Order: sequence, then structure tokens, then C-alpha cells
Amino acid sequence: MPPVAPPPVLTPDLLNSIREHPDLPPQTWYIIAATTLTILNRPDEIPRIYEHAATSDPRSTSSRSEQLTILRRMREALIKTSAVGGVPKIINSLLALKKVSPPDLQDSPSTQSPTERRNDFSDDPSRIEQRGRDFFGKVYGKVADRVLSQMDNSGTEDLGLVARLMYSHILSNTLVLSAADTSFVMIAALIPQDVNPQLKGHLKGAMNGGATLEQVRAVRQVAIQICQGAGMTRLEDSGVAGWGWREDVASI
Repeated sequence: MPPVAPPPVLTPDLLNSIREHPDLPPQTWYIIAATTLTILNRPDEIPRIYEHAATSDPRSTSSRSEQLTILRRMREALIKTSAVGGVPKIINSLLALKKVSPPDLQDSPSTQSPTERRNDFSDDPSRIEQRGRDFFGKVYGKVADRVLSQMDNSGTEDLGLVARLMYSHILSNTLVLSAADTSFVMIAALIPQDVNPQLKGHLKGAMNGGATLEQVRAVRQVAIQICQGAGMTRLEDSGVAGWGWREDVASI
């Protein structure tokens, strides 16, 4: 017997409220939704997000070039989500997205990706590492050195190395998603994981990257709404089991 499909998280009402949120910057609702649902392990929802963004977004006339922009932004959001959410869920969501992507709007391995990440392997490694350091510094501001030192001194310096690799090669690439967009993706990926210490840094980091306070709060609100639609709740302090948040989601 095939597995029973779970009920949809993105009901029509929820989808409309997210898509038309007045404080979300243009072209961000679908990357926020795709990121949150990927971390919630709902790759089955990803095709619906693209289809609505490509055909129903009131801010878009849905030309072929705009559909390509939507797809590339969704793909890059998922790639960047791997920095804080791991790779397996990203694989499933990207493959789900591919199923509804027109063949002529897919980036072939034989052509250069719009992110140009392949060039990182032939570029000066010190330049790429410095790009990552600069981006990390922009996100964390005056506490950047302290945060990186904390990871270097976590008991293994390899944690700091992982952070440098992720920021240098994945997060600091802004050819498709801006610095603010990247922080929106991090916020959307961290909220379902109930990791307030990391979330706090990226809430502030989004503003350091150029987002307004209202935009950051809107991203947080939308991610929480999606999580609640999937069944996440605020857990009782005395509870030992359940699916939700152990403490109130960090705000700004």
C-alpha cells in the first residue's frame, strides 16, 4: 500500500495571507515558505509554492524570464538552507521542485550556474575565504569575532572551519540572493528547529544586511504561521515529548 499523503500545510487561506503580507519584500514569500517547509520535511509542498508564485503572484506578470527568476531564487534558497539544515531535506525539496520545472528553465550541469560557485574552486582561495569573513562580519556585527572564537574553542577547531566553509562558499555568494534575502532564509530555516541562540543572530543580521525591522518581523511571523500550520506548538515547560518550541520564538 502506498503511503498516505499528509494533509496540506499551505491551505488556500494561509497561502494567500503569506503571499499578500504587506511587510514582506517583493519576491521573498516563496523562498521563505519553501525554506520553512523544507526544514519541516514537507518537500511535497514545494511544487505548490512554485506554481502559485509563477501563476498567481499579484506582484508578477509571470513571464518566462520571471518564472526563471522564481525558480533560481527558490533553488538558491534551498542550497543556502543546507548551511543550517543539512543536505538530505534539501535534496528532496530540490528534486520535488525539478518535477514541476519546465525543462528550458532548468540550469544544466553543462552550463554555468547563475551563482558561478564552480569558479570558487579555481579562484584564489584566500579571496573566497575573505569574502566569507566579510559576510560573517556583516551578519554578526560587533560580536562577530566573539562568535567565531566561540566556535573555534568549542572543543574542536573544526566547528569554526565548518562555519568558514559555509560562509565562504555558500552564504556569502549574493549573485542570486542578496544579503538580506540570505538572512531571511536563515530565519525561516532556524525557526522550525527551535534554536533561539542562532536565530537571534540572524534576526539582527538581516537588519545588518539592509532589511527593515518590519520586514524582519514579517519573515519571523510568516515562518511561525507555516510551522503552526504543520502542527508545531509552544510546548509545556514540564513536557518531555511533543513537536514544537521549548521556549518562545526569539524576536527583535
